[in-house]
Order: sequence, then C-alpha cells, then structure tokens
Amino acid sequence: MGGTSKSEQRVGLLNGFAAYGMWGLFPLFFPLLEPAGAGEVLAHRMMWSFVVVAAVLLVMRRWRWAGELLRQPRRLGLVAVAAGVISINWGVYIWAVNSGHVVEASLGYFINPLVTIAMGVLLLGERLRPAQWAAVGVGLAAVVVLTVGYGRPPWISLILAFSFATYGLMKKKVNLGGVESLAAETAIQFLPALGYLLWLTAQGHSTFTTEGPGHTALLASTGVVTAIPLVCFGAAAIRVPLSTLGLLQYLAPVFQFLCGVLYFHEAMPPERWAGFALVWLALILLTVDSLRTARRAARLRTTLAATVTAPAAAGIPAIESPTAATPAAPHVEA
Repeated sequence: MGGTSKSEQRVGLLNGFAAYGMWGLFPLFFPLLEPAGAGEVLAHRMMWSFVVVAAVLLVMRRWRWAGELLRQPRRLGLVAVAAGVISINWGVYIWAVNSGHVVEASLGYFINPLVTIAMGVLLLGERLRPAQWAAVGVGLAAVVVLTVGYGRPPWISLILAFSFATYGLMKKKVNLGGVESLAAETAIQFLPALGYLLWLTAQGHSTFTTEGPGHTALLASTGVVTAIPLVCFGAAAIRVPLSTLGLLQYLAPVFQFLCGVLYFHEAMPPERWAGFALVWLALILLTVDSLRTARRAARLRTTLAATVTAPAAAGIPAIESPTAATPAAPHVEA
C-alpha cells in the first residue's frame, strides 16, 4: 500500500465513503419495497443479486475460479455456510428495518467488531491485548444495560452481529474475491429463492406483478443495490490501508442509527443511550489500540529496513534480520 499515489488513495477513500454510506442508508430503501414482506424482499435480493454478479463476471470473463471451487468440497461447504448465515443476516435486517427496529439493527453492526474479536479468541485461539480485553468487557456491559433497557436481550442486534461475524470468518477461510464470493453465495441461494417466489405466486401472495411497474422495478433493483456498494468496497480495499477501512466501517451503523433516531423517530430512553454510550466507548478503545499497534508496527518495519540497508550502503554485507511479526490488520467485511 505504500506505493499507492495520493490520487489513488483519494479515489479509494471516495469509494470507501460511497460503500459504507450506501450500506448506512439501506434503512431508507427497504421500506420502499412494501407491501412486500421481509421473506419476499429477501428472496428477490438473493435472486437478482445472482443475476447482477453473474452478468458482471460474464462481461469480465472471470469464471475460472468457479471450476476450481467446484473441485474443492471443503471450500464449497464453507461457501454454503456463508450463504446460509448471510441469508439470516439479510432477512433479519430487512425485517428489523421494516418493523421499526432500525436503531437496534444499527447496534448489531456497532458490536460486530467486538463479536469478531470474541470469536477469534474462542474459535481460533487468538490472544488479545489488554485494551482489546477491556473493549470486549465494556461491550458485554453494554449488552447487559441494553437488556435492562429493552426489557429483553437485544436479539436483533445479537443475531445480526453474530451472523455477520460468522460470515466474515467463512469468507476469510474461503479466500475468494468480493464479486466472486457473492456470485458463489447467491448461486447457492438462487434456486431456493426462485422456488419460494414461485410458491408465493402460486399462493397469490406475491407482490412482484400486482403493485405496479414501479414496485416491480424496485424489487428487481435489489440486486444492483446489493452489488454496487460491494464494487465500491472492492475499489477502496485495494487503494487504502485496512486500518482506514476499519475506521470507515463505522460509517454504516452511524448512518443507520441516525436514520432510526432522526428520520424514523424511534424511541431512545436514557437507559438505551447509556447502552449505546458503552458500545461507543468500547469501539473507541478498540480503535485507539488498533491505530497505536499499527504505528508501532510501521516504526518497527522502518527500523528493520534501516538496519538491513545501512551496512549495504557502507559496502558491508547485510546481516539477515528475522522477519518482524506484525499485528494483523482489522478484518473488514462488506
């Protein structure tokens, strides 16, 4: 990333803002699809997303990966798991937005980084730094406060956070590009989605052709609405550091939260503000720690580079230095 020009970084930042901004404004889009229910909207999103990404890959002639994936049952199984958990994530999110739970949905994406860290410890045996432990502890306290405030655990937030964290873990193990990964996942989703839509039509409950051409076009546009932010995210990911993307990812839940409070006028009693404040404190701890660690790693690389090149500049054979272990960049998923 060090060789990326300033103009390229500017393009990357603009694409990052565009991607997370569009994801953040999804609460304004899904209500437009009513009277279609969450299940119908989800099925259309699955089906049309596959149509869009398949068309993109067909134009770009990028299909070699598909044959390789089909010959690897383990990776294909991981893609199927990813398709399953992102279906749960999409379905719960659509239902939450159209049922007046936009703020609680935004909370799911605020706590997602904390859930991802917790899963790294529990499933991958990763070791946390003290600040990360503190952030996870504050996050747990926030869930307790919000449980008291809601009178129940914030199930919508927890389902969204855990499903998206699991999705990110599967994507990391599969290691496919963004468009290719979405194509593989929606290919698995396509037939169940199509079958459900045909069943809805047979039952007389489909709204696709009964609410006018505008409604039909909006349902069909769910594929484009899903694909465009992903394309922008891909353009950002190759141009800006992952630490920057890690900061940009908070734009989406911030916009969702503002939509819930300012546009949909959802209630925010004091105990709910207290819970969100604890979540934001945890994210501040996490972000400061990540930035500090990234700077320390950059200084270490610079020092090692100077140690290796200085003897060579003086005509002395350079001594091989051990590779410095640098902390992993924050994992960002679209």
